[in-house]
Amino acid sequence: MTRVDRSRLGLDAYSSLRLPSFRRLLVGAMLATIAAEMQNVALGWELYERTRDPLSLGLIGLVIVVPAVVLALPAGQLADRFSRKRIILGCQLGLASASALLAWISWHRGPVSALYAALMVTGTSLALALPARTAILPQIVPGECLANAVAWRTSSWQLAAVLGPAIGGLGLAWTKGAAAPIFVAGSAINVLVFLILSGIRPRPTERTGERLSLASLLAGVRFVAGNDLILAAITLDLFAVLFGGATFLLPIYARDLLRIGPEGLGWLRAAPSIGATVTAFWIAHRPPFRRAGRALLLAVAGFGLATIVFGLSRNAYLSFAMLLVMGSLDNVSVVIRQTLLQLMTPDAMRGRVSAVNSVFVQLSNELGGFESGLTARWWGPTRAVVVGGLGCLMVVAACAWRWPRLRRLGPLTGVGHRGTEASRADRSEEISPAQRGE
Repeated sequence: MTRVDRSRLGLDAYSSLRLPSFRRLLVGAMLATIAAEMQNVALGWELYERTRDPLSLGLIGLVIVVPAVVLALPAGQLADRFSRKRIILGCQLGLASASALLAWISWHRGPVSALYAALMVTGTSLALALPARTAILPQIVPGECLANAVAWRTSSWQLAAVLGPAIGGLGLAWTKGAAAPIFVAGSAINVLVFLILSGIRPRPTERTGERLSLASLLAGVRFVAGNDLILAAITLDLFAVLFGGATFLLPIYARDLLRIGPEGLGWLRAAPSIGATVTAFWIAHRPPFRRAGRALLLAVAGFGLATIVFGLSRNAYLSFAMLLVMGSLDNVSVVIRQTLLQLMTPDAMRGRVSAVNSVFVQLSNELGGFESGLTARWWGPTRAVVVGGLGCLMVVAACAWRWPRLRRLGPLTGVGHRGTEASRADRSEEISPAQRGE
């Protein structure tokens, strides 16, 4: 093969990292994720220590998902009408306040219900911030670098998700299971993130001139429902993660089944992110997927198989390896879905479309945790995890049958919001970039 200029092909692995605002966004997101993961480990350990009830772990997801669903569409409308940067900064202060409240309740051994109430503040801040966080990326990164930025953003998130649980687990071991100091650290980190994100400089963008109305509020829903590729990718992720929420049961596996203690819990929580980080770096340094749809379906199917093996395992090393595989394959799904979403959505609607996506993401992650906790209480943790893995495989088969165009989806560089109408008009075959004049 002859030598070519990789930058002309959009294969420059560091193009987005040369942008100062993107670097600030990346570092801020990493630190915020480290704080969140530290707190998740601490909160899960404290709740299970105090209740010995698997459902108490599942309720963490339910408390987070309620504001995510209720506020998602209004949050998307806000992100399309007002400064996305200011929304993000305001919500960051909300996260810092919630962490401080969790620390106070934990230190004074307040009731479990108070911990859930503080967690509701966290969920509200995340719900309001998520559409703005997603929609601000194209204001910082030009279109030709967008896929690269998504890969690096995913890489940084996964790297932080490796460090956060490990730090949280070590912190629990060092403080003899005391969660309050970890919540204090989380609050301090969130304040630091506020200061870092204050320096980003997003490009001005035209705001929607639509009047506030129910029709405007639901515009993102209509856009997603009318785009078969986005709808297929989001639906696949929703139900796959809903059935594959094994990570919410990790405190039970660490304490009762694998018997590896809080340090082991930290490494189990970190394992999916270790696998995802390695995969994200690999994606950033390789050409775009030639058959993105096929890669997406195979990744979710592999995620389901690894979930089944993890559920049956009683060996700590095998369990760790399966979590690595699950994280790696989940990252493939995330990069493809997020890139597809950004490329096919016009900027004036990115907030509302991101809000719809955030509902799917929160439903899959948090309701998946509630489902895992509930089925673990009924059937035990092993059956709950194995049945969830089987559910993932069934979802892949159903999505491949329902949306055949997803199976035939080629490189993501060939899609864009200008091609949305074409995709509606012709769902029988993939339309090449040349045919669309791109």
